[in-house]
Amino acid sequence: MVFVPKNRNRMFASVFPSFTFGASVLQFVTQFKYLGHIITHNLTDDNDIQREIRSMFVRCNILIRKFSRCSEHVKLKLYQAYCLCFYDIALWTSFNVSSLCKFRSCYNKCMKLFFGYRKYDSVTSILLKTGLPSFDTICHNAKCTFQKRWLTCHNTMVTMLLACQLSGV
Repeated sequence: MVFVPKNRNRMFASVFPSFTFGASVLQFVTQFKYLGHIITHNLTDDNDIQREIRSMFVRCNILIRKFSRCSEHVKLKLYQAYCLCFYDIALWTSFNVSSLCKFRSCYNKCMKLFFGYRKYDSVTSILLKTGLPSFDTICHNAKCTFQKRWLTCHNTMVTMLLACQLSGV
């Protein structure tokens, strides 16, 4: 994958010759899924956020279809196990605010649908009744946990990557 530089003055060509690996010609792609995370040529996380939105709706619909008649306690445990696992949310650093707003809306909508609340019920009161974390809390905790693990990692390659990211390189 060839990444487009953020500073267009550093771009020296828009078309590149074919790369080969042995006898195989490697193709250029605009996005690639690596370990479940979608990496795009322009280094934005909007496509990965859209993937996570679709995944959240799928997981929630499966829970609604199979477990809609369960008790509130069972529903809460199922929701925590299947709908609060956002694998790569801490990696999102470059995205449109509207993408994150759509994901926040998806989170709130899924919560209302699964627990049987109405469309215009207060999200704050639902969070207080269920004891679930807000979307912003989930994002904040994921980023803090990721940064703490990264800073305490003793792998020199990870330390170099962190230094590059923090310096903006």
